[in-house]
Amino acid sequence: MVPEGWKTELVWLAGIALLTLVAGALSGYAWPVLSLGLAFYVGRQLRHLTRLASVLRKRRRIEPPYPNGLWQLIYQEIRRLQTGSQKRKRRLARFVTRFRKAATALPDAVVILGTRGDVEWANPAAGDLLGVPWPQGIGRRLTALVNHPVFTEYVEALDYRRPLKLHSPVNKTVVLSVHVTPFGKKRQRLVMARDITRVYHLEQIRTDFVANVSHELRTPLTVISGFLESLADSGGECAQWSRSVELMQQQAARMQHIIEDLLILSRLEMEEEEPTVETTPVPVPRLLASIVEEARSLSGDAGHVISLEADPRRWLQANAHELRSAFSNLVFNAVRHTPGHTEIHIRWAADAQGAYLSVRDSGEGIPSLHIPRLTERFYRVDKGRARESGGTGLGLAIVKHTLNRYGGELQIASEVGRGSTFTCRFPDNVLTMPQDTDEPEA
Repeated sequence: MVPEGWKTELVWLAGIALLTLVAGALSGYAWPVLSLGLAFYVGRQLRHLTRLASVLRKRRRIEPPYPNGLWQLIYQEIRRLQTGSQKRKRRLARFVTRFRKAATALPDAVVILGTRGDVEWANPAAGDLLGVPWPQGIGRRLTALVNHPVFTEYVEALDYRRPLKLHSPVNKTVVLSVHVTPFGKKRQRLVMARDITRVYHLEQIRTDFVANVSHELRTPLTVISGFLESLADSGGECAQWSRSVELMQQQAARMQHIIEDLLILSRLEMEEEEPTVETTPVPVPRLLASIVEEARSLSGDAGHVISLEADPRRWLQANAHELRSAFSNLVFNAVRHTPGHTEIHIRWAADAQGAYLSVRDSGEGIPSLHIPRLTERFYRVDKGRARESGGTGLGLAIVKHTLNRYGGELQIASEVGRGSTFTCRFPDNVLTMPQDTDEPEA
């Protein structure tokens, strides 16, 4: 079916052609008259085209009445597109207004950065928490407005895997957690800062409480262990007496292990943000070989098959004592929590993501619902079995916090019936080449 506009246009063209042919036949000048008729038609098209170009250039809204013929279809279609565009603009304006109202109402600071780190938009909380005024701060670099060296280093490092904790430059009593999220194709960034003062102080109280209580318990527990040792030596031939003292010694030793792990964990938490322990090049392959020997002794009659594969070209710039604590926890956990005669494979190597230590066992595996909570303090998949094996429930928490200090990450993969793999990943900035040294690794 031919549209009405095309019909009108064809009628116009046919009418002009017919009139010029008749006039040309009567006057005897057929071609000149036909040329004049076509020139009239072309002139009409040019007039409408010029009008349309003027309307589009001036961005005016096309209003009726419209020309006849094909131009009527063109004008109507442009009017439809203009109407749709105006509706979309109004809808987008409403969305922008809603976003600004919602962001303005947020208690958290929100700042949108341009490609060069300049402030494009900020909410009122950004002024209260970060000292970024709006709209006075528009176009200025965020690191110039927030005069804090740690914050500047964090923003310019472009490594936003972990949030940054710092005191507010506006109010030093306020502790902030800063998150930066890149977005868009032009490397824009969204900066959010949340007031975590109350949570921070509660965490400090908890950490101090654990550290203080652990220190206070060490002395009486040492005294108790000493008396139990004396009682064990003077027990004579009484089997019941010897068994009772032995059980008390086992529980005292277990309490001592828990206290030691609590102290290690408390120290790691306090030093996690700003590590104070000196680091040295650590020969990881030699360290792992020592841990494997200890793991075989721990296995004893269970007869675990423990193998080690270590790349001798990769060392770590870290604290050897902390690495030994973290790595031994992973390896000893594999020994304690897998049945005898199962395989445990330890690998120190590198891939496209960086250097890593993996401890893979062929044990019973861990149900997926437990995996997210494994690094929590005292969390156990099988509480009764874990106590029997001598674990404190703090090993994986120590591993996680040790890796956090060096920007690393603990990954856990497990499948029931097929075993588990615990992987410690390290960033490139803590890797180092082997050193010519005869110093012990721990």
